[in-house]
Amino acid sequence: MSANIIDGKAIAAEIRAAVAAGVGELDRTHGFVPGLAVVLVGDDPASHIYVRNKSRQSAEVGMRAFDHILEAATPQAGLLGLIDRLNGDAAVHGILVQLPLPAQIDSQTVINAVDPRKDVDGFNVVNVGRLATGQESLVPCTPAGCTILAKRALGALEGLEAVIVGRSNIVGKPLAQLLLKENCTVTVAHSRTRDLAAVCRRADLLVAAVGRAEMIRGDWIKPGACVIDVGINRVDGPDGKKRLVGDVAFAEASAVAGAITPVPGGVGPMTIALLLANTLTAARAAAGLEGPAIS
Repeated sequence: MSANIIDGKAIAAEIRAAVAAGVGELDRTHGFVPGLAVVLVGDDPASHIYVRNKSRQSAEVGMRAFDHILEAATPQAGLLGLIDRLNGDAAVHGILVQLPLPAQIDSQTVINAVDPRKDVDGFNVVNVGRLATGQESLVPCTPAGCTILAKRALGALEGLEAVIVGRSNIVGKPLAQLLLKENCTVTVAHSRTRDLAAVCRRADLLVAAVGRAEMIRGDWIKPGACVIDVGINRVDGPDGKKRLVGDVAFAEASAVAGAITPVPGGVGPMTIALLLANTLTAARAAAGLEGPAIS
């Protein structure tokens, strides 16, 4: 068996095109141009690249991008003051605070300071609670992207056994809620799960989000299963250069799975695409329009 490769780049491009169309329509009909504010604290090179990509893609779909780059030594009070100003800025419909934050800043305090209506990361405790109780909310971007990729590969997810390896607040826990909403039977496994390989072998849909390079081996995968790899790990290649790999041993898994996401080019592009979709949803809500921008 050779797995079908799930092309996250192509699917993300479709979503961005739909967002661009929605941005244009919102501007024409309501005079609203969605605005996304991205806040970065510190000088981490990878975070700076990520923020530049977000700003570039925001502009490409017709949104306004407001970047706020703060010194690594910025105190928590200073960051909270900026968020308060952005909460009150009518031109800003989405606020994203790039994680991780420096040690002097409590991430959860900052996340919960963002107005839930502008919380396009979906991390504020209000949006987390709404998602957990089946209410409309802004949904974390990476889990939303994983769900879309799985549906593209498998169609309806109802009745499938889904195993998520990883229990983070950013991916594992919200993804479990989304898959429950799709009527999957969901198991959230982690590094302390007994006989993790056997648990993974039960999965019709296996999502790896544990942050360990190539931890999920080919013989952990049920033949024909759909594998969504959220991991992004830098490892030394045979030529001594760094290369990106996921949490799944791709070559081994591809020989067993029915469908699989590559790294890079799988889940990664979906995250920014869904961030833009969330920003459009937030702007539509500010204009009095109900429902998500992309269904």
